[in-house]
Amino acid sequence: MKRDMGIESARRNSIVAKLDGVGFTASTLCAVHCALMPFVIAFLPLIGLGFLVESWVETSITAFSIVVGIGSLIPSYRKYHHNRKPLIILTIGFVLIFGAHFLGFHEMEPILVPLGGFCIAASHYFNWKLSKPYHGHRCDISAK
Repeated sequence: MKRDMGIESARRNSIVAKLDGVGFTASTLCAVHCALMPFVIAFLPLIGLGFLVESWVETSITAFSIVVGIGSLIPSYRKYHHNRKPLIILTIGFVLIFGAHFLGFHEMEPILVPLGGFCIAASHYFNWKLSKPYHGHRCDISAK
């Protein structure tokens, strides 16, 4: 019975560790998307990617980032490193994005949104670095 609990715990650890990779990648892509959008917006309809400027795309990416961020950083904070730095950086990233989109800082949007995306990516990177010692390959219980 104890062995089954160890395997299940290893699977959960693996999923949480992979969420940081997904979050880092998604946040970086979001930041690059937002940084390049002012320059390529005129060309998107010509290559069939006009939907990328729709507000639902940005809202979907932001919602996905929130779910992945919370699903990755909070469990790692509680179970492993107890360092608030990734959570603070994640919060700053979302404040920058929401400030640009919803609080009237539209003229600063080309700066604030990519900066927010890079903050979110950085929070996943720091969380991954802090959690890495706990996600080592020592969890391979099935080989024992």
